[in-house]
Amino acid sequence: MNLENLNIIIEKEPAFRKKQIEKLIYQDAITSWDKATVLPLKTREELKEKTSLEINAKVFKSKDVKRALITLNDGFEIETVLMKHEDRTTVCVSSQVGCALGCKFCATGKLGLKRSLSTEEILEQVLFFKREEKINNIVFMGMGEPFLNYDNVLNAIRILNSENAFNIGARHISISTVGIIEGINKLSNENLQVNLAISLHAPNNKIRTQIMPVSNKYPMDKVLKAVDKYIKKTNRKVMFEYTLIEKINDSLNDAKELAKLMRHPLYLVNLIKYNNTEEFKAPSNETIKKFKAYLEKGGIYVTERYRFGGDIHAACGQLCLKK
Repeated sequence: MNLENLNIIIEKEPAFRKKQIEKLIYQDAITSWDKATVLPLKTREELKEKTSLEINAKVFKSKDVKRALITLNDGFEIETVLMKHEDRTTVCVSSQVGCALGCKFCATGKLGLKRSLSTEEILEQVLFFKREEKINNIVFMGMGEPFLNYDNVLNAIRILNSENAFNIGARHISISTVGIIEGINKLSNENLQVNLAISLHAPNNKIRTQIMPVSNKYPMDKVLKAVDKYIKKTNRKVMFEYTLIEKINDSLNDAKELAKLMRHPLYLVNLIKYNNTEEFKAPSNETIKKFKAYLEKGGIYVTERYRFGGDIHAACGQLCLKK
């Protein structure tokens, strides 16, 4: 897609025209300006000439999952994933090309950061799937760190939430961060009822720093203080994502430490079974069962994430531009 010329074109049009065009692109999900029959012919021709609606994507399919490799106008590529649940259809959205944070267990981190995505490039991922499916849930858990592209991510969320565009409820939109404190603080002032998730993945800062170098700059204690400040302002529940990795963070001692950290009525722990790589392995199902049971016994609100799309490299931590 190329929407850079859109604002230039609609500046010459009546004020209502912008809403018309936004609705056509994002709500009606048209694939060609020829279908925009509510617009004057002259406007349609100009839009067709200067503003492309084509999305260049290659799709990989599995049961209940689609992974799309989208090529952007400058040749960079990103990945986005559609997951079908019984009660909802979720799009996992990327916010950057690659990632600068270098988490040891994440394939995207090995790519390094190429650049951040524009608002339109973020929306393009949702729009690609919306042209075929009814989308009602968005998670910013794809490639990149959303809070290192804060303004474009928030602009995209406002359009996703807009009744005139995607009309997806704010409570059905989640942002996952490794713990960028400035982003957490800013989000608490946005007056948006989006969901906040923290990629925790360790019961203490020593282990976390080994697998997530970002903990050197944003240690766990400071991240948790920022989260508590966020909860105090918003009164919203916060999810802590915890990927279980064999012999790294999956022992009962790790569970005991985590339980102490997570004793808060608005904390939710989401356990994720690791997808095996050469460097790390997933724990056994029995180990995960015991880990979860210990947390539950300690009164911690805990869920276990269903594993989607591992066979097409679409699962958590696997996004790496696999073709």
